[in-house]
This record gives sequence, structure tokens and C-alpha cells, in this order.
Amino acid sequence: MEQIPPSDDATAATPYRAEASQGLRILGPNEGKAVDFGSFGVRFMVWSEESGGGFSLVEHPIPSLTLAAPLHRHMHEDEYSYVLEGRMGARLGDEVVYAEKGDLVFKPRNQWHTFWNAGDRPCRILEIISPGGFEHLFREMAEDPEAMAGESALALDARYGIEVDYDSVPRLCEEHGLVFPAEE
Repeated sequence: MEQIPPSDDATAATPYRAEASQGLRILGPNEGKAVDFGSFGVRFMVWSEESGGGFSLVEHPIPSLTLAAPLHRHMHEDEYSYVLEGRMGARLGDEVVYAEKGDLVFKPRNQWHTFWNAGDRPCRILEIISPGGFEHLFREMAEDPEAMAGESALALDARYGIEVDYDSVPRLCEEHGLVFPAEE
């Protein structure tokens, strides 16, 4: 997979997407810009600009027995996780669910949630984000790793309308036998 190149303008999405006006395009299984955050990866497949803002699509590979993110909730978008391979665990509100290859998990806006690889082999999910735009958070994180710490992380969270419970990580890891590489 190609890695995301650095950009001089952190708000510019155009270097990372194809214009919808270009017509038909095929994105092969090993194509597209990608980044690895340790706890999960992101392969950018459809940018919100390509869908008229209706949705974006990313692939998330998650290492075995790894928590992808702290408990969080989105104010603006719903997420749909389609399991391509492996076993995904997710906390949706107060409920814990497990999804296998071919399952679709709905994570509605304003609901506290997180997800992880619940198995000892690779897990890959397609994440449909509706409406689109949230994929740019991942782009910003890739372009500036410092954006993930301290006041910068809080500003990024506020800009994208997410609330994050950073203190949930140790509890989630202990409850589900997981690691969170971003904390190691």
C-alpha cells in the first residue's frame, strides 16, 4: 500500500483523492493511500468529496487482540463496520458485541462506542462513515502525529465533533485482554 505523503497544507484533501468527475475508477485490494497508527491502520478508499459528502469509506486493519481507539462518540456521523476478515469486538453503549466475517455493525452518532480485534489473527473492516468528512481526521493524524497528544488532541476532537474518554483504555484492555500500542 502507498503511504500518505506529507502535505504542505494540512487542510487540503485534494492530493489524496480522485475527482468524482474523472468517472469510473477501480481501487485494487492493495491500492490507495494508507497509514498505520499502531492500534489500527487506515486505507482511504472513498473520500467525502468523491461522494458529494454523503459518505466516506476507509478500511481498518487491526492487529490481533488490539484496541483500535478509546471509548468515544461522534456528534455528526454514523459509522457502519463491515467485517472482511477476522473477529471484531465492539462496545456499543453498555453492550459488547462480536462480529465475524460478513457481519455489519452499526455505530450511530451520539452513542459511546469503540472496537477491537477480538481474535488472534488479522481483522480487517470496511468503515462506512455517513455523512463523509471524518476521514480527514485520520489524514490530519497521519500528517501531524503531534496532533494526537495533549491540547492538540483535544482541539482535533473538538474540530471533528467527537468526545473521547481517554481514561477508558486501561479498563477496556484489561476487560478484553487487549493491548493499545498508542499507549505503550
